[in-house]
Amino acid sequence: MDLAMGAPGSDIDDGFALALAHADPGIELELLTTVNGNTDVESATILTGELVQRLGIKDVPIIKGAAAALTRPGVVRVPADHVTARRDRVPAATPGYAAAAIAELIMANPGEITLVAIGPLTNVAAALNLEPRLASTVKEIVIMGGIFFGTMTDRSLPGEFNVWMDPEAAQAVLRSGAPQRWVGLDVTMQVRLTREHAAQMLAAETPFAPFAGEFTIAWIDYLKQRYPGSAIDADSCAMHDPLAVAVLTHPEICEFREVAVSIITGEGEARGVMITDRREGQDPPPANCRVAVGVNPGAFTDHFMGLIKDL
Repeated sequence: MDLAMGAPGSDIDDGFALALAHADPGIELELLTTVNGNTDVESATILTGELVQRLGIKDVPIIKGAAAALTRPGVVRVPADHVTARRDRVPAATPGYAAAAIAELIMANPGEITLVAIGPLTNVAAALNLEPRLASTVKEIVIMGGIFFGTMTDRSLPGEFNVWMDPEAAQAVLRSGAPQRWVGLDVTMQVRLTREHAAQMLAAETPFAPFAGEFTIAWIDYLKQRYPGSAIDADSCAMHDPLAVAVLTHPEICEFREVAVSIITGEGEARGVMITDRREGQDPPPANCRVAVGVNPGAFTDHFMGLIKDL
């Protein structure tokens, strides 16, 4: 994850996904890893520790991952002072390297571990390079990323953010042969939290839900200011990463389809754009993943709110 949930107005996606995974009785957390993405990897690691502490998650290691994209090792960001000031107040990260820890966990538990990637895929691609057998040993890789049947609205970000940040890593994962489901913007933009949902969380008499409600309102306010020309409901925010967590125990929330996908890599104007073959021709290419093509927003909201309000 590339968790950036540090103060009201910051991105709530990864934090809410972690909270949902913790709250879902059908999910057992074994390992948390961080990656450069929404924020630098050091900040993501510190803020993950802070949220783990707030949620009361115990005995789950947090291991820092890649600081930059696979082909951009020199482009490393550093944390802000207000984030590093929190380092001594949160659980320390477990020593090690995320890619190695991912590979070791999966190889030690053949067919039992689902890897959920809700940030750029740098760590996942590195783990597959370290141990190619991981592709046939992992139970499944579930990825929040991509836009498969549409385009982005900003030419400065031609691919969905998680893919655009490291398209070479995403391409490597697609080519690995690992069983994988992708939950992209085609469906995640349809599952949204409103100010009314935030008010319900604020009214809850539980430790986490009011905090979540406050951050939801601040994130909606930020998005409204950041994208004044958006045609999307300005009084709501999409739950991209939590949807990828929700389909682990409630696969019926999304409809999936087998497709063949490749990604534009390199430094050109189309960096991160995904090319999707629906396999409708007479001689279709082999499928390399399943992607979400439909979603039941109400079922997601019921699942999410039912668990988060009790945290």
